[in-house]
Amino acid sequence: MDGDHFQPDFTLAPGALGQLMPMYLHLDSDCRIRAAGPTLLKLMGTDVIGADLRAVFSLRRPAKLRHAHDLAQAMRLRMNLRRAPGTGFKGVAVPLRGAEEVLVNLSFGYAVREAVRDHGLSDTDFAPTDLVIELLYLAEAKAAVMGELAKMNLRLRSAKQQAEEQALTDALTGLFNRRAMEQKLSLLLASGTNFALVHLDLDYFKEVNDTLGHGAGDHVLSEVGKILSGAVRETDLVTRVGGDEFILILPDLTDPAPVHQLGARILERVKLPFLHEGRPCRIGASIGAVLSADYSRPEAYRLLSDVDHALYTSKREGRGQLTVLRPDDPPSMGAEVSDAG
Repeated sequence: MDGDHFQPDFTLAPGALGQLMPMYLHLDSDCRIRAAGPTLLKLMGTDVIGADLRAVFSLRRPAKLRHAHDLAQAMRLRMNLRRAPGTGFKGVAVPLRGAEEVLVNLSFGYAVREAVRDHGLSDTDFAPTDLVIELLYLAEAKAAVMGELAKMNLRLRSAKQQAEEQALTDALTGLFNRRAMEQKLSLLLASGTNFALVHLDLDYFKEVNDTLGHGAGDHVLSEVGKILSGAVRETDLVTRVGGDEFILILPDLTDPAPVHQLGARILERVKLPFLHEGRPCRIGASIGAVLSADYSRPEAYRLLSDVDHALYTSKREGRGQLTVLRPDDPPSMGAEVSDAG
């Protein structure tokens, strides 16, 4: 039996139809727009009433349109607004009973997020029963959550990096600390890279603390840190390893000459008085150094022990000088001592 026998005729006012289908088009037989849903009017503009469908939309399916019923026969419609930003639609058309007119219902399909963004749409622009709003809100909620997670991850990485930097940094001078020195030493030894190890200890620093106070001593340490940082290359590492002791690691040095030159510059600069609250702080420095290339099998404990011995050789010989210790392996070459002069 024909199902139409069980379907009574009914009429919907445009307002009621717009509530059910906010993006409908009512076309006459010549494809002129007689009415449209409120959301579609928002996108097209109210001046399209009476305009030819093909003047408002570029049709992709059906590609050719002669009569409004061609839309109904196409089953599925594809079209884009001609005005920017060229929003795309999918839809379906049905013929109206007793007339040669058609009713077209459009949707955004997968491009709903872009359409909402481009046209500033809200939930009131969609039918209350349209699941696309729930899906859109879920997508937006997911994007918001993912955005917050990304921000949290960035904050955690930043906090971790800051904690790692703090763990390797001397709080007073801003130089690297003993832990950083030990890490750098291990990396260079593991890679087989040659380097110079330089140990510097301040002379007469205790007198500054005793006579001018610890504030003056802290000022001197900070200023010495600046002198050392300014005297070395970008690839070198300057560390404060405790009290008034500093260790420098200078990669790719195999000859004592540049070490002596560096030591002379540092000793000359450190001899100049440091002013603290208008009062001069006078100190000096003693320096010891070793070259990893002088060792057939350089090891951290041996290098640190020998550079410490070189430092105290400088102090024993009268301070204010640099000693480069040349070990017995290869055969002894003795210690090379130089002063600021």
